[in-house]
Amino acid sequence: MKNNNNGCTKKEPLECNYHIIHKLPPGDSPYVKAKYAQLVEKDAEAAIVLFWKAINAGDRVDSALKDMAVVMKQQDRAEEAIEAIKSFRDRCSKQAQESLDNVLIDLYKKCGKLEEQIELLKQKLRMIYQGEVFNGKPTKTARSHGRKFQVTIKQETSRILGNLGWAYMQQSNYAAAEIVYRKAQQIDPDVNKACNLCTCLQKQSRYSEARSVVEDVLQGKISGSDDPKSKNRVEEMLKELEPFGSFGYTSPSPQLNLEDAFLDGLDQLINQYPPFRSRRLPIFEEISPCRDQLAC
Repeated sequence: MKNNNNGCTKKEPLECNYHIIHKLPPGDSPYVKAKYAQLVEKDAEAAIVLFWKAINAGDRVDSALKDMAVVMKQQDRAEEAIEAIKSFRDRCSKQAQESLDNVLIDLYKKCGKLEEQIELLKQKLRMIYQGEVFNGKPTKTARSHGRKFQVTIKQETSRILGNLGWAYMQQSNYAAAEIVYRKAQQIDPDVNKACNLCTCLQKQSRYSEARSVVEDVLQGKISGSDDPKSKNRVEEMLKELEPFGSFGYTSPSPQLNLEDAFLDGLDQLINQYPPFRSRRLPIFEEISPCRDQLAC
């Protein structure tokens, strides 16, 4: 039968349309069937079974494992997804490993596995420092919701530090979180991290410092300050700080200090292109009670 301009026969318009809409290759391989079950039929359980078949058949294993883990997370099967990635990631290409790490971080967050999440975030920082993520280039291509965009070393480092700070906050380790957020803000400041830094300071009864951080946002000194939701959040935080007035101690720097090698490593990382390479890894090494939490 004659093909139309899309390479589909007139007898197969529905099949053709779903391939075009969801950007799937034609055919009936296990991976294609799994994506059809996931995106068209909205049958998560059937999709998971078919993704398993795709992995076992060696059919687009990189995508099949990642997609299956995402669907499992949506079905509250995050722990199972973690085990699947750990068991089968050795079948995936080197190029897929970073993407799988990102999925793992989300899964650890979903399960409340903070120690595992923190360790993996630190590992990602080490990889950036060693030049293993950006391949000697100042930017890399990232994907979000099907769109490609360029990410700089500074942006990626700040993003990972922000996630690390959030994980420390979930452990109520506000001193460690403060250190990480301050470094993230030094690299690539934004309103969300500023608000989280304010919370860390407030939890340590350092109210005047906390107020100073959010006032910088209201004065438009930080990227994203014009966002209405951010302004509302900052105004609420200021209201929470009002009862304390100028009460609370102020220290020029936190009592917990990241070991100089780590800070120097980050500075060299964000200021040199290609990324600084060294056999000496940056480390979160603390000469303090929080040494174990921060040590890579």
